[in-house]
Amino acid sequence: MDDPNNLLIRAYLEYCVALKPRMVLMENVAEMRNGFSSRFSEEILATLDQAGYAVTHATLNAAEFGVLQRRRRAFFLASRGGRAPRAPAPTHGGSTRQGELFDATAPFVSVWDAIGDLPSLPHGCGEDPSPYACRPFSEYQRKARAGSDEVRNHVARPLAPTQYARLASLAPGQGNRDLPAALRTRGGYSGAYGRLTKDMVAPTIARWVFHPGSGCWGHPVDTRTLTIREAARIQGFSDSYEFVGSFVQQAGQLGNAVPPLLIERVATTMREQLGVGFGVRTDPFGDAVALQKRPGAGAGGVAGCGGEFGGGVHVQRQSGPSDDAGR
Repeated sequence: MDDPNNLLIRAYLEYCVALKPRMVLMENVAEMRNGFSSRFSEEILATLDQAGYAVTHATLNAAEFGVLQRRRRAFFLASRGGRAPRAPAPTHGGSTRQGELFDATAPFVSVWDAIGDLPSLPHGCGEDPSPYACRPFSEYQRKARAGSDEVRNHVARPLAPTQYARLASLAPGQGNRDLPAALRTRGGYSGAYGRLTKDMVAPTIARWVFHPGSGCWGHPVDTRTLTIREAARIQGFSDSYEFVGSFVQQAGQLGNAVPPLLIERVATTMREQLGVGFGVRTDPFGDAVALQKRPGAGAGGVAGCGGEFGGGVHVQRQSGPSDDAGR
């Protein structure tokens, strides 16, 4: 609670009380709602209520909004002088189960639906820019490629010999626990050295997505980790977004961003309640919002919408995975 980053929540609330916007949006990790005995949630709700806001809070899973990623985040939505905003309804995850005659939501998007049209690469290789490997074969790819005729940020990070040997010994869907005894890591993250499968929904994209010892970032076909472009596809960024800086900085930009497809649905719901039309191109791959976040002890960040969905991304350094996981 005393972490300086956590004080950003109170600073943000002070701005809300002083500026009195018609609507307020806050976003952070899912644990924010119940962490610290719910003290952050209670403070947010009490402060906004006293300022005349009706508040809704919910945990949303990005996979249920067209993002091929299991990413659960807490959202607080508030409206001044009216009824509480409604959280957006899921658009994906539909299936025909017994007892459900109709389901209007689409199926979850899979890893290969998103990255299967990008060039195959050995680790440590790739050209920027490069041509696409094939024509788009999914709707997700078609939308991601709109306005782009070449691939940027699609370069595979080189692996150390031991890292390569570990990934090479694993089949898609396997991870650290499946490694031969001689290659198994000593401690570290239990989900290290995971390899994606083509048909799965990916885990949460983190700022260390390029490091095989930090999670399930192994490519489902090539023996390497994901490129920045592949991670961006999984986050829902269109190919028109070019990420700059070092590889670590680019990964940080992705890991700290809110998936554009998710925030597009939240923003659309808020605008509908305000009775305001977009008046701009609303393709979620084109008009993205990246909320500004700061890491802290569980509830260490505060989010506020950027301008007219300009998609600015915040970059911040933090410590990485254990050294042993990378050796």
